[in-house]
Amino acid sequence: MLKNIPPILGPDLLHILRAMGHGDEIAIVDANYPGDSAGPELVRLDGISATEVLEAVLTLLPLDTFVDEPAIGMAVVGEPDTRVEIHGTFASIVEKHEPGMTFTVMERFAFYDRVSDAYAVVQTGERRLYGNILLKKGIIRPE
Repeated sequence: MLKNIPPILGPDLLHILRAMGHGDEIAIVDANYPGDSAGPELVRLDGISATEVLEAVLTLLPLDTFVDEPAIGMAVVGEPDTRVEIHGTFASIVEKHEPGMTFTVMERFAFYDRVSDAYAVVQTGERRLYGNILLKKGIIRPE
């Protein structure tokens, strides 16, 4: 155990978060997502919700301030303007850890394509539909 690190972030995921560079992306996906076939390295966190994982990850990972969309979810199929409950929760968590940053959504297959180029995928036990978010890593500025 380590101090001040959320215990759901195990050694594999901590290594990934530390190894990622500026502009690299990591996906946190729900239980229905095709994580094994997505392409990038897969870390499984079965039984843990996507929102719990997002909360833990954003305690350590800075989001990219150089892009318009540092946190992107999957849009509701056929209803691109609809926001489901988990989208609001994702937006609140992003705002809590990165004030002023926004959560947006993209079309399902565009999301799949983007995730296939990500650094890693974290498959959660999230059962709420559209419980998927892609994060772009930012930088830690000098003090």
